[in-house]
Amino acid sequence: MVHVLSSRVLLRPRDPQASRDFYGETLGLDVYREFGTGPERGTVYFLGGGFLEVSGRSDEPPTETVRLWLQVADCAAAHEELSARGVRVLRPPVREPWGLIEMWIADPDGHRIVLTEVPADHPLRYRP
Repeated sequence: MVHVLSSRVLLRPRDPQASRDFYGETLGLDVYREFGTGPERGTVYFLGGGFLEVSGRSDEPPTETVRLWLQVADCAAAHEELSARGVRVLRPPVREPWGLIEMWIADPDGHRIVLTEVPADHPLRYRP
């Protein structure tokens, strides 16, 4: 059995600086570490219980199968704040049939990101 000690999602953006601006400034993710030099240097952000690494460069379009799932305390507040910052909102917050409140945004390369709120009455929080 493989004993995983840590993990992270790796993004190879078309425009590394635009992605660093988006994740670091627009979303406000804290930097865990940076490495290398120049425009393709690596920046690793804290991502809740994991990490997001933005490094290198890609000339290929983003894959449709990669999605980021970010849990937030308040989707409505996140929607208001991110809309004001010019983030491309693909879908505003909606309470899903499974009880979570979800909204969808996109990063500069078009990677889809779901922001999820777990309401107080949801089984993930509430245990009778």
